[in-house]
Amino acid sequence: MVEIEIDGKKVEVPAGSMVMDAANKLGTYIPHFCYHKKLSIAANCRMCLVEVEKAPKPLPACATPVTQGMIVRSNSDKAVKAQKDVMEFLLINHPLDCPICDQGGECQLQDLAVGYGKTSSRYEEEKRVVFHKNVGPLISMEEMSRCIHCTRCVRFGQEVAGVMELGMLGRGEHSEITSFVGKTVDSELSGNMIDLCPVGALTSKPFRYSARTWELSRRKSVSAHDGLGANLIVQVKNNKVMRVVPFENDAVNECWISDKDRFAYEGLNSADRLTKPMLKQGGQWQETDWQTALEYVAHGLKNVKHEHGANAIAGLASAHSTLEELSLLSRVVRGLGSENIETRLRQSDFALTGKIKPWLGMSIAAFAQLKQVFVIGSFLRKDHPLLAARLRQAVKSGTKLSVLHATDDELLMKVATKAVLAPSAWLSFLAEVATEVANVKQISKPAGLIDVAVSDAAQAIATSLLSGAEAQSAGVFLGNTAAQHPDASKIHALAQWIAQNTGAGFGYLTEAANTVGAYLADAVPANADTAANVLSNARKAVVLLNAEPTFDFANPNQAQAVLAQADMVVVMSAFKHGMEYADVLLPISPFTETAGTFVNCEGRAQSFHGVVKPLGDTRPAWKVLRVLGNLLGLDNFDFETAEAVRDAVLGQALAQGQTDLSAKLNNIADVAIASSTPASGLERVSDVPIYSTDAIVRRSESLQRTADAKAAAISLSAAEFARLGIADGDFVKLTQADASVLGAAKLDKSLPATVVRVAAGVLATHQLGAMFGPINVERA
Repeated sequence: MVEIEIDGKKVEVPAGSMVMDAANKLGTYIPHFCYHKKLSIAANCRMCLVEVEKAPKPLPACATPVTQGMIVRSNSDKAVKAQKDVMEFLLINHPLDCPICDQGGECQLQDLAVGYGKTSSRYEEEKRVVFHKNVGPLISMEEMSRCIHCTRCVRFGQEVAGVMELGMLGRGEHSEITSFVGKTVDSELSGNMIDLCPVGALTSKPFRYSARTWELSRRKSVSAHDGLGANLIVQVKNNKVMRVVPFENDAVNECWISDKDRFAYEGLNSADRLTKPMLKQGGQWQETDWQTALEYVAHGLKNVKHEHGANAIAGLASAHSTLEELSLLSRVVRGLGSENIETRLRQSDFALTGKIKPWLGMSIAAFAQLKQVFVIGSFLRKDHPLLAARLRQAVKSGTKLSVLHATDDELLMKVATKAVLAPSAWLSFLAEVATEVANVKQISKPAGLIDVAVSDAAQAIATSLLSGAEAQSAGVFLGNTAAQHPDASKIHALAQWIAQNTGAGFGYLTEAANTVGAYLADAVPANADTAANVLSNARKAVVLLNAEPTFDFANPNQAQAVLAQADMVVVMSAFKHGMEYADVLLPISPFTETAGTFVNCEGRAQSFHGVVKPLGDTRPAWKVLRVLGNLLGLDNFDFETAEAVRDAVLGQALAQGQTDLSAKLNNIADVAIASSTPASGLERVSDVPIYSTDAIVRRSESLQRTADAKAAAISLSAAEFARLGIADGDFVKLTQADASVLGAAKLDKSLPATVVRVAAGVLATHQLGAMFGPINVERA
C-alpha cells in the first residue's frame, strides 16, 4: 500500500493505483470526461489536471501513478486554472444546442461548464461541423459536432463488448468518431455507449426527442429478459415507460445492461397490448368484465375436472413470469388435483425432474474469477450477453475457455479449445473427455461408457480442467442448447462426472429471468413421467401464463395440436394472441406494472415493484390467480400482497433481507451415465435469436430492426450448399416430420457438414417441429 495526501487528506491505496483512484477512495471529486472506472486509461481529455508537489506542470489524475508521500492539490489555483483552460478548449467547437439536446439536464459537459467555463467565448472563428452517421436503429449519431473525443465509446467496444465498431479518424481539429464504412453498430451491448457518452453525441434513437430528463420519474426494477437479472432504472412520464438505463450493482450486472434489457420497453407500449378481458361467444370475441371472465374460467375448470378428471387440466407458464405468479398458478393446478404444471417449455428431456434444481453453481463474481471454463451447448454471446462480457474480461486476464457446440459463432474472445460437432455427437465427445480424465487420474472411467479413442480436443479440455483442480478455479457449464437437447439428462450426467473428477464447479447458464425461481415456486411436475407427458397427451383445459405456443415451445406443432383439442384454453397475457384456439383472454400486467420477484442464475432473489399503473383493465397476474383460487374454493389463497406470496414460497428469511437462495438449489443428481453414437444424415440445431426470447422483446420495434433480428433463420454448411448446388440467399425447402417451410439459406462455413441451423421462436420457421432431430433439405 502507498500513502498519499490529496487536498490535505491522507489515504492509502495499492501500489500502481492512479491519483484518480485515491481521490475516489477519499470521496474527492476531480472533474473528468474520458476516465471511467471500467475502461482503460486514455488521458486524452485533460480535464482532470491536478497540481502535484515538485512536478513542473499539472498532471492528469487518471494517468498519474501514486508514489509514497505524494502530495496532490486538486483545487489549488494552479489546478483550477489548468482545468478551466482545458474547458475553454473543449467548448471552442461545441455547438450551443443544449435546449434541443437529449443529453440536456444530465450532461457532464453542461455540469462542468457551469463550474469551469467562462461566461463568453474568445473564439470568434467558425465552429467545425461533423457530418452525421447512421449506425443502426438503436444509437443516434445525428449530432457528432458535439463529440469531445473522450473515446469512451471506442474503448467500450474494444474492451467490454469485444468488437471495435467505432473508431477515430483524423487528427487534431479533424478528428471524428465514426463506424467502419457502410457498417452499423450491431453489438448486443451497444446501448451502453449511450450511457458512457459524457455529451449528447451518442443518444438513444428510440427515446430521441420524446421527453426531457427532468420530466422523468426514476424507479428501480429488475430485468425480465434473461437469467442474469440485471438491475434497472426505469424512467417514466405520464404513466408510460420512456427509457431504461442500468442501475449499478457490481455483484450482478456491474454498470452495464444488454440492448435487450435497454430497448425491450417499446414492447410494453405495443399496439398488441390486451387491456380488457375477452370471451369467445359463438366464435366471436367480445369484451367483458373481470367478474364474468373469472367466473367463466372457474366454471369451465370445474366442469372439466368433473367430466374428465383432474389430469385433463394443465397449466403452462413462461419462466419469464414472476415467482409469485408461478407459485399461485401451481397452487391452482395442484389444488384442482392435477400435476400438469410446466415452465420448461423449450425442453424435451425431463428425466432429471425431481432430482435437481439447476442454477449457476456459484456466484456471478466467482464465475468471473475462474481460470478454466468449459461451456457445453451455448450460444453464449446472444443467450447470456452480460455473462459473456464477464467471461471476456476473464479470458483477457488469462482464463482458458473451452467450448463444445454445434456452431462456431464468433464469441469475440479467445477460445483455447473448441469442438464443433453435430448435437448427436456431443455425448461421444464428452465420453472422450471423461475417458481422458480417468486415464490421467488413473481411476475407473464411468460405467456405461464404451471404449473410445480420445481426440486432441478432448485431451486438451481434460488437461485444462485438471490444471485448475488444486486451486478450485475450473468450471463446467451447460448452456440453453444443452438443457434443450433431447439427451439433456445424459449430457448432464457426463458433464457432472467430469466436473466432480476434475474438482471443477458445475452449473447451468439458465435461460429465463425466473428459470431458477420456477423450481422454488414448485412450478414443475413432481416426477419425470408427468413432465414428459404434460404436452404429449390431449388436455381438456389449459391455462397459458405469459406463454405463446407459436414461439415459446420446443415443438410448436405439438403445443398447438394439444390446444386445438382442448375444450377450454385460458390465455393470461399482456398481449393479444391465441385468438384462434383460446376461449378466454385475461389481460395481465407485464413486470413493469406489477410487484414480484425474480430469482437469477446465481440463486439471488430480487424483488421489485411496478413502476407504472396497469394499463386499462389489466391486472397483476398474482391477483387474478388469487381470485381464481377463491372462486374455485381452494385453500390458502388469502394473500393480501405480492410480498406475502413471496414469503410463503421462500420463507421468512427473505422478508428479513436475505437474498441468497443457493442453499435451496442443487445441480448434482444420481444419474446413470451412457454414451451414444452420432446419428447419420442431416440434423437440426436451434438457436432462439436474442430478440425473440420473450413476448415483450418480440414486440420492440427498434430491436426487430437490428441486424440480429434480421439474420437468416436457416443456415447450411458448405458441404450442403455444394450438394444442393445453391448460392447464398437461394431458397430451400426444409422438411421435419410432417411439416415443411420455404426459406432463404445462408452459407455458414463453420457448421459441421450434417448440421442445419434453424432459428426457433420466429415466424419464418415456427411451422416446423422439434428444435432437434432429423431434417431434410431440398432445393426449392
